[in-house]
Amino acid sequence: MDTTARIRAARWADKNPVAALIADALHPTPLAAWLIPDPPRRRQVLTDVVAIWVEHAMFFGDIHLTDDLTAVTVGFHRYRPIPPPAQYRIRLTDAAAGHTGRFDLLDSLLTLKQPTEPHYHLAFLAVRPDNQNTGLATAMLTHHRSRLDRIDLPAWTVTPPAGQSLLGRHGYTPRPAITLPDGPTLLPMRRNAHHDSNAQAGPVPLSGSRRGSGC
Repeated sequence: MDTTARIRAARWADKNPVAALIADALHPTPLAAWLIPDPPRRRQVLTDVVAIWVEHAMFFGDIHLTDDLTAVTVGFHRYRPIPPPAQYRIRLTDAAAGHTGRFDLLDSLLTLKQPTEPHYHLAFLAVRPDNQNTGLATAMLTHHRSRLDRIDLPAWTVTPPAGQSLLGRHGYTPRPAITLPDGPTLLPMRRNAHHDSNAQAGPVPLSGSRRGSGC
């Protein structure tokens, strides 16, 4: 990885490229195959559904990305309950193209695990597939951790099991796993406020972590 790569806050114009980046990262995962069993439709459905939540994070959270659009984090500030995206049911039905039931089931299972206390929700950590294993995910999480410590909130995320080690090096600890019906296992993880960790860089698995109350 180019260690001089700059991480910045997303602008409104980044909304669609960020959604496409996250969809690219999710596309080869078992979660994506479970959500959209139809391979020809999978990438477009992922892009369209993720775009709803990327837009929502512009209003109720934050998005940080590298200048070259190779890695991104998307999160929500859950100081208090936040509303769903505008016209969510209509937009999800249109975007999911017949796969709404899988998205709804995932939402309901994750919502049961999501903390009720004020927290920061790391909804997505995504690295473009051809840029994985270069240290980008570690750089993004280091940046994410420094921001968390400034706002003094616990954090919560959900990851495939492959992401546990990376997140663990940044202060996250696992909670009871979720196994989707006839699908993959997901691991909720929590980070305490002001966790004093010294994460070590290392090989970086994809952590296409989904949010707990939307996509």
